[in-house]
Order: sequence, then C-alpha cells, then structure tokens
Amino acid sequence: METSLHRELKRLYADDGAQFEVPLGKYRIDVISAGQLVEIQHGSLAAIRDKIRRLLRDHCVTVVKPIVVRKLLVKQSAKGGEVIGRRASPKRGKLLDLFDEMVHFTRVFPHRRLTLEVVLVDVEEWRYPGHGRRRRWRANDHQVEDQKLTAVHETRRLRTASDLAKLISCSLPSPFHTGHLAESLEIQRRVAQQIAYCFREMGTTRQVGKQQNTLLYEFARSKRRKKRTSRKRSAA
Repeated sequence: METSLHRELKRLYADDGAQFEVPLGKYRIDVISAGQLVEIQHGSLAAIRDKIRRLLRDHCVTVVKPIVVRKLLVKQSAKGGEVIGRRASPKRGKLLDLFDEMVHFTRVFPHRRLTLEVVLVDVEEWRYPGHGRRRRWRANDHQVEDQKLTAVHETRRLRTASDLAKLISCSLPSPFHTGHLAESLEIQRRVAQQIAYCFREMGTTRQVGKQQNTLLYEFARSKRRKKRTSRKRSAA
C-alpha cells in the first residue's frame, strides 16, 4: 500500500502537467514530469536497480531517495484506532547512510541520463499492535499503518561520481585505508568500507597496495589534471 510519504514526495517532484502512476512497457512510473521519469524509492535501491538500468536506455530518470533523519512513532490501540502514545525514535538518519544503498547501485550510477536526489526528511510513523489486544505490546510486535512527511531538511542532487565524493569532507593521508576514513568521519568501520567500495567501483579512488591485510587507496586524478600535467612535461 502506498504511504502518505510516497504520495507527498511525488507531489513535490511534479509540475502542473505531471502524470502519476503511468504504465510504461512492463513498468509503472511514479511521476512523469517535464519529460523526466521520476521514481520515489524509500526501500532499497537494489530493488529497482534492474528497472532503472532498462529505463535509462531510452529515458532520463530521476530517482528520489528519502533518508529519515527523525521519526516520531505514533502508537495506536488498533488499526485506525485511537492514539495511545507518541515517542521519538532513538534512531537518527544521516546523509552517509546513502552508501549502505549505493553498494548495490554502482552498476547503475553514475549514468549520463540518471539523477539521484537524496532527500533528508522527518516523518511520523503510525503503528498499531500486530497481535490483537490479548497480549502486551512489544517493541518489535507491530504493523506500520502509514508514514507521513513532516519536514524536508535538505536535498542533495547527485549526477556524477564526483558529486558522490563531495558527500565526505574530511582530511585523509595519502594513501589511506578505511580505518583513516572511519576515524576522520567518526563513523563505523563497516560504513567506511562501504564508502571505499563505492569509490573504487566508480573510479574515484584506486587501490595502491596493502598495509598488512588492509587495502590502501589513493584518490584518482581527474583526466583534465592528467592532461595538464602531461603538457607541462612535454614542454619541459
């Protein structure tokens, strides 16, 4: 079932003449606006990877990926019932959570026809017990009735591997390993490994060796910089 969050994001990306839920071949497109296909994907990017790859053969596509920064949990007595409690979820989403998804999307992004828009949002999540009324509520024993958009904090538009690399702003040695990345960004080593994997697959970095069993990386030079350097050497 479509959530309120999904509907509200579709409206945000629709112009006056937009079409919604449009059949296109074997697919259904969330929004077609100004000649652009728009797909809202709150779930895993891996789930739409093959769909997006096929659509990009003939169309320009924008994939909108919301990341929930803050979530207010609204507890109901039953489905559609009265509200019996509200509390803030202790979980906080952040921009770097995107890399958890990008490890499954590196064979699609970047692409000249693809735009990835990351939207940082707050939501209300409306829940009801998943067991009936005869047993006590348990934290993980619930059904989600709806998710509602309450705020949009920021939108990042990504079209190139360089755009993705700009999401990390930290000082790193050269060469560096994922331990350096984790320490500098104050993130778990697992997340740093995801970032390193994405950068390597997209050509943002290259592997230059090992330190014991740890891979070492350097940021790759841009083609423009390489050409400029080669010209200087020729002139010398």
